[in-house]
Amino acid sequence: MTVESTAARKNTRGGGKRTTAKKASPAKAKAAAPAAAEAEQDQLVQLLTPEGKRVEHPDYAIDLSDEELRGLYRDMVLTRRFDAEATTLQRQGELGLWASLLGQEAAQIGSGRALRDDDYVFPTYREHGVAWCRGVDPTNLLGMFRGVNNGGWDPTTNNFHLYTIVIGSQALHATGYAMGVQKDGADSAVIAYFGDGASSQGDVAESFTFSAVYNAPVVFFCQNNQWAISEPTEKQTRVPLYQRARGYGFPGVRVDGNDVLACLAVTKAALERARAGEGPTLVEAFTYRMGAHTTSDDPTRYRPDEEREAWEAKDPILRLRTYLETEGIADQAYLDAVEEESEALGKRVREVVRTMPDPDTMAIFENVYADGHALVDEERAQFAAYQASFVDAEEN
Repeated sequence: MTVESTAARKNTRGGGKRTTAKKASPAKAKAAAPAAAEAEQDQLVQLLTPEGKRVEHPDYAIDLSDEELRGLYRDMVLTRRFDAEATTLQRQGELGLWASLLGQEAAQIGSGRALRDDDYVFPTYREHGVAWCRGVDPTNLLGMFRGVNNGGWDPTTNNFHLYTIVIGSQALHATGYAMGVQKDGADSAVIAYFGDGASSQGDVAESFTFSAVYNAPVVFFCQNNQWAISEPTEKQTRVPLYQRARGYGFPGVRVDGNDVLACLAVTKAALERARAGEGPTLVEAFTYRMGAHTTSDDPTRYRPDEEREAWEAKDPILRLRTYLETEGIADQAYLDAVEEESEALGKRVREVVRTMPDPDTMAIFENVYADGHALVDEERAQFAAYQASFVDAEEN
């Protein structure tokens, strides 16, 4: 029942005055929209404009050497090339599925380079740039999507957990791990990656509660790429995502997710805060998914071309390249060398994927229990007999 109908009912009974809410005129609503957008823009931490101009921020200063700046550019270019090759391989039938990071390179490389070796990462299934920063061989990311392994790397080697397909669950894993780090007395930090869609999951809300109450050394890094598959952000939340942290009692900050310098500076500060025992931080990297959610998705069915075109002007690689060239930090010889390296990477990825061996069909039963289990032994025997039946059929 609406407020208006309740008031009307009271009026018929002779009690109270009928009151109705006044609606803002269309003109006033249109005038308020740009003002709100401008206010939100003021909250965006930015150190490098879309035009490639370096700017300062009062709370997030960063001083990088020319070599480090060139390294960030190289990281993004190679990550984008790897991602493009993986997408092409899926289209050619070499991979079952692929989740592209196109457009999100700055958010991932910036935050990934802010990490220390002893920090621990809990990714989703799209953090190919973070994996690159953690030293995971790009070809190892493809085994799972080809269906030949369950991940392809040892999480303890690089402090980089296996990809998480279940939406939002890794936020709880990260919180629990961070609480363990805290109890061990270590000064390392934990970071959990998730998207704007996952921020609506109960697992994420629970992780916010636990991390705040226990002051866990964890950073929640939300890549707001504007679309949770086909649902836009405005259909998921009434407030900017970073403001949700306030209700749980810890700070949130929105950073330009296409600005690799700002992402590095903000993430570094959040990690240092966690290590200092000051608890969690929510970082909202305001970016854009330039491609499909995965290769099974068709964004043209729900997303206007004009929106993508507007974000193309904010391309993270182009803005950093413009800055490097303008400041004389990178010459043409360096840019050509990076491009040549990306070509070599693409070739290696293609060759490795197409020659990946099929897995041992019995391997699925290994490492389930440390000391074995009767039920697993029984299932192994049943599956072995099932596999043997095909051989017998061929021989007969």
